[in-house]
Amino acid sequence: MKFKDYYENLGVPRTATQDEIKSAYRKLARKYHPDVSKEPNAETRFKEMGEAYKVLKDPETRAAYDQVGSQHQNGQEFQPPPNWDAGFEFRGRDASAAGAGGAGDGADYSDFFESLFGRRAGAGAAHASRQARPTQGQDHHAKVEIDLKDAYHGAQRSISLRMPAMDAQGHVSTQQRTLDITIPKGIREGQHLRLSGQGGPGAGGGPAGDLYLEIVFRAHPHYRVDGRDVYFDLPLAPWEAALGGSVTAPTPEGSVHLTIPPGSSAGRKLRLKGQGIPGNPAGNLYAVLVIALPPANDERAKEAYRAMEKAFFDFHPRAHLQGQFQ
Repeated sequence: MKFKDYYENLGVPRTATQDEIKSAYRKLARKYHPDVSKEPNAETRFKEMGEAYKVLKDPETRAAYDQVGSQHQNGQEFQPPPNWDAGFEFRGRDASAAGAGGAGDGADYSDFFESLFGRRAGAGAAHASRQARPTQGQDHHAKVEIDLKDAYHGAQRSISLRMPAMDAQGHVSTQQRTLDITIPKGIREGQHLRLSGQGGPGAGGGPAGDLYLEIVFRAHPHYRVDGRDVYFDLPLAPWEAALGGSVTAPTPEGSVHLTIPPGSSAGRKLRLKGQGIPGNPAGNLYAVLVIALPPANDERAKEAYRAMEKAFFDFHPRAHLQGQFQ
């Protein structure tokens, strides 16, 4: 199903006032009324405008439409939330939107309209007024970036979000909200924090929805995260990898001394149990060994490499590739 941009149909911005919406509809209705218009698509356009005006002329249905449509554009694929029309009924016959093929009561509404507001709109003549049953507001979702150290220790953070809102005069705008949140110790990337009542406003006196914040780790120059496990590259000199020894390595909780087993090769992982992201159980911290070669940038260094070449004349680093490409 395709999304219908009712604001675009009426040629008004999303920030338009209710008076501006009414004025735009009346102007277009005179132009496209099938009884007087000579436009080839007059009847279709008149129906589209009537349907758009039926939703946007009322602040409450307009707010409901804005909640589900704020992130969509005209013609995009659209799927309404389940049971979205449970709390909406429409006023009785509206002469300004009815008649001559307009989207008044008894008219044919688009599938998009029906999916949002149900077929109550076609039966609105039985209601003298529109009464919205209390309906909970829409849940909102956002992402929030945190540092890796916040997952290790927990933190208090202030975040700013931009959300749609409508004032008493019917202006719809995007407003910035600042929220203080608690980052719990041990939180993982991809987890959600639920802030009760911080989502979209309810209809008919219903409660507000919730705000769900998805946790994303800010990229770190040294550490990589997989679930609760944390990885970092540990450079070794060739002799440290070959002979073994003790080296100092940085970790999110401070420096530690690591024992390098003799004969270690690049890619080997040394596990520091329980030193990953805290939890039950805690994750592990892995040092991934990387062989760092000294630069051969002067004659002394080059001579050292020549001596190494002679000492290991029977070492064939690519022996395992023999016959692989034949």
